[in-house]
Amino acid sequence: MNTRIICYLCFSIMLFSCQEAAKKSKDLALNIHEKRHWSYSGETSPEHWEEIEKNSSCGGAFQSPINIIHRDVDSLQQTNLKIQYNPTTFINKVENNGHSIQFDFELGDSINYKNKTYFLKQIHFHEPSEHKINGIVYPIEMHLVHMNSDGEVTVLGVLGEEGEGSVLFEFFESFLPIKEGAFKEINQHVDLSSLMLNEKQYYSYQGSLTTPPCTENVNWIVFKEPIILSEAEVLKLRSNMPVNNYRNAQPLNGRRVNYNY
Repeated sequence: MNTRIICYLCFSIMLFSCQEAAKKSKDLALNIHEKRHWSYSGETSPEHWEEIEKNSSCGGAFQSPINIIHRDVDSLQQTNLKIQYNPTTFINKVENNGHSIQFDFELGDSINYKNKTYFLKQIHFHEPSEHKINGIVYPIEMHLVHMNSDGEVTVLGVLGEEGEGSVLFEFFESFLPIKEGAFKEINQHVDLSSLMLNEKQYYSYQGSLTTPPCTENVNWIVFKEPIILSEAEVLKLRSNMPVNNYRNAQPLNGRRVNYNY
């Protein structure tokens, strides 16, 4: 009887030890996975996205952003872009997703590009700019992300430089600060037509999302003329985002960049 009890106790201890070891192994694996989620610094910075985001296109041949060299672009006189923003664009919410400040929109405003209609989904920011023009890095870049009914994406890249204050950016920043992982309901109108993008010259090319999963076949439109906002507005956005939340310029790999004027 004593022998059986001893054997039973030994078996129970061994089983408990195995379960604890399995749990620790699982917890360790989860922690490693969490630690290796993409970011903008250290071992999970953009240089490592391809290896840590296994199901992404971050190692693809047609990635974004790029350095646009004006003397190398192809010039086109006829524009394929019509921006249909109005003074009553409806913002749903703002979110700090840990990578940027993102404003989400209800279905409404749209652009027409190459005879397809794309609806504005969200706006977010990178500091400093991701795209360069002739090697110049701007203090900030705003991405206006649009999608059509087939899931195709067109992004407008608007560069910003410091100068006088911007009424539009004052509106955006009135909902800041916001903690990482948090969001705020807005449900207000904003006038994006004040950007006057229809009047601006732009570059266009085929690229990708600039964050994982780095999906390719994205239409990029990068405006040559930057918008103006104050240094204080740049600093306020910066203080609510990760430091240097940008991806370095990617190789063109034979892609053509068009200049529309």
